[in-house]
Amino acid sequence: MILYQPKNGYCYNSDTMFLYDFISGFNIKGKVLEVGGGCGVLGLLIKRDFPEIDLSIVEKQKIMFDFINKNLDENSLKANVINGDFLTYEFDEKYDFVISNPPFYQGTLKSENEIIKTARYEESLPMKEFFKKVNGVLKERGEFIFCYDAKRIDDIISNIPKPLKITDIRFMYPRLNKKATLVMVRAKRHAKSMVNVHPPLIGFEGENYSKEAAEIYKKAATKSIKI
Repeated sequence: MILYQPKNGYCYNSDTMFLYDFISGFNIKGKVLEVGGGCGVLGLLIKRDFPEIDLSIVEKQKIMFDFINKNLDENSLKANVINGDFLTYEFDEKYDFVISNPPFYQGTLKSENEIIKTARYEESLPMKEFFKKVNGVLKERGEFIFCYDAKRIDDIISNIPKPLKITDIRFMYPRLNKKATLVMVRAKRHAKSMVNVHPPLIGFEGENYSKEAAEIYKKAATKSIKI
């Protein structure tokens, strides 16, 4: 998959690749909304692998909205792309799945590049408001699959609004002897099952990607072109 990205802007990274793999493990179908599409990589990969889904992508930055449409055309894929702020946009339909690699970094040292700042920092999409809006645009048995900073797991659990309930969690560790940096979460409205804590995902073994990480990149098969 060819993906055009801005030369001086935020570019997708391993978080998106690992989230793509996590999402792929579930039965993705029906109407799917990606929140914060960036250049469109996550939604396009899911649409490529699950061609029957009805994909929508909401992206607030006009420059990234244009990149999503360019990448859809480049890869002969179709989606409804919305240039708007997820928190304030009035959706006229509900979704079976909402997927997202949202901006989740905190802190005061922020990039002067507006594209990067919007894509990385939580102030662009505060967790509590984000989760509440997701809950409101999901169908009655809808699912929410996303990733976040692993250190925020307590905030994630406390801010997931009912009737959403976490059903699956997987932590990603850069290396075996390092702390988890990413958590991938699946939540479902009105779920009754206990939480399935998946085996850890290890990013690197020595100087190379772990076997599983390498397989994920191979499956994604993306090529980035910066313009």
